Amino acid sequence: MTAENKELTLAIAGLGSIGMRVAKAVDREAVPGIKLVAVAARDPLRARERLAGFNNPPPIATLGELAGMAGVVVECAPAAVFAEIAGPAIAAGRIFIPLSVGALLGHMELVERAAVTGARILVPTGALIGLDTVRAMAEGQIIRVTLETRKPPAGLAGAPYLVQNGIDISALTEAKRVFKGSARAAAQGFPANVNVAAALALAGLGPELTRVEIWADPGVDRNIQTVTITSDAGEATMTMRNVPSPDNPKTGRIVAQSVVATLRRLTAPLTAGS
Repeated sequence: MTAENKELTLAIAGLGSIGMRVAKAVDREAVPGIKLVAVAARDPLRARERLAGFNNPPPIATLGELAGMAGVVVECAPAAVFAEIAGPAIAAGRIFIPLSVGALLGHMELVERAAVTGARILVPTGALIGLDTVRAMAEGQIIRVTLETRKPPAGLAGAPYLVQNGIDISALTEAKRVFKGSARAAAQGFPANVNVAAALALAGLGPELTRVEIWADPGVDRNIQTVTITSDAGEATMTMRNVPSPDNPKTGRIVAQSVVATLRRLTAPLTAGS
């Protein structure tokens, strides 16, 4: 890196299926110009064991310490601890990359705070397709945006909305629609499943006007996301069939790759896509 393009330091909150894959990619220098300098995990001893094979094992910190250790903070943790990670990162003026995008909808004051501190909040595309198209259409007039999510029942099991409404999907023999409503309500009811709904809402019409349907479908073995958008620039229907993560069926394998791609854009001399 040149003096004008200094190496960026990275801290990762959470070493689950996504955080660990991102950490491995950065450690093996797959993202030029990014150095992993800290991680935080629920079980520090287990985290130390998982990092033992790294070329440069980073120190393990608490969630609140990460913002003081790196210029870029990636949040890959449960939504329940989102504020513990996001608050210090924004206050310190860091580049903050959240995966719990649904939790961000409940903390939009962070956007105003970032404008004061100089922080940047970068939401990865994640398991969706076409967010660049949605952003471009939003520069004109978007009339309607819908998201249909289909997942194997195991990928939705335990979601708060299902538990609260007594919806049993354990023995389904055919597809069942388990939710229809706004992106905000979807993100609240399925915090581990449909962060894509929040990302879509932030790119387009907002969390109240973005409509979401969620289906538990025993006939599929992939997480399927279909976005339909109508605007004054045209119409688009975009479908993504994501391979579930082998470590966590609630998320797709591509989510970690999306984070790595987001990091790469921070230092790359050329990027494609709006």
